[in-house]
Amino acid sequence: MIVLYVFILALVQAITEFIPVSSFGHLCVAEHLLGMSQETGILLEVMFHLGTAGAIFFLFRKDLKRLGIEILGMLMDLIGNLNLYIHNRKTGGELKYARIVQGTYRKFAALLLVSMIPTALLGFVSRRLVAMSTDSLIMPGIGFLLSGILLLVTDMSKAGGEKGPREAAYYSAMWIGICQGLSVFPGISRMGFTICAALFCGYSRKFAVRFSVLMSFPAMIGAFFAEVGQFASAGMTVGMGFAYVLGALLAGLFGCLTIRFMVSLTQRTKLRYFAYYSFLAGIITLALNFV
Repeated sequence: MIVLYVFILALVQAITEFIPVSSFGHLCVAEHLLGMSQETGILLEVMFHLGTAGAIFFLFRKDLKRLGIEILGMLMDLIGNLNLYIHNRKTGGELKYARIVQGTYRKFAALLLVSMIPTALLGFVSRRLVAMSTDSLIMPGIGFLLSGILLLVTDMSKAGGEKGPREAAYYSAMWIGICQGLSVFPGISRMGFTICAALFCGYSRKFAVRFSVLMSFPAMIGAFFAEVGQFASAGMTVGMGFAYVLGALLAGLFGCLTIRFMVSLTQRTKLRYFAYYSFLAGIITLALNFV
């Protein structure tokens, strides 16, 4: 029976991760309806997200490889500039420093790095609160409603612009990272919050969605390493461990099949329709909590 439940949850994760509705919130509701316990905290949800991170890596591997190369290049330039600084100080020379950020991909990589700072900090300090918020459906219900409000306000305000990575400012990446950090709570849509923040910062809809998808990859990997210790918890069994790993694999497989369609749907569909869905999901979730 647990394998069937994991199959259902992996499918839910793959469908909801790449549209602006909370996949975490959907998982919490589904687990509640299936009567599944939370003995290992949020490890199961993290494993599903790890699976969809695998789907992102597989389908966006060229972009991620290029971004990784640019990050490594920035690191090498920083080391080189440090050596030049030491040399100039010792000799009184005036050797010119290398420009750290140059080109579209390197600017994109720098924006992602900046966005990850608040995401990592907020994710780390709120770990216990996040685990507690899954004990009932109140937080997921409220989170759905908050996501719906933000999506509707963004749509009605006609937020958005033409900015791409070249025109983007680092402070805007910081704000988007904060929004991603806040979305660790169930019901609060990570993609919804980050896309809305990007649109309010003047990003184009296409770039906002792309940025949201790619910035989720390191966040999901980081969440896995933060929770992997739960495999050694008292409530973990061999059967559960197998089911969790199977869930990650299934989420990755389903993610590979759905990600392109869901990302395309997010790019071309008005945010108000996702808002209406989030309102409905929030009302149903809160009703289930008191039934």
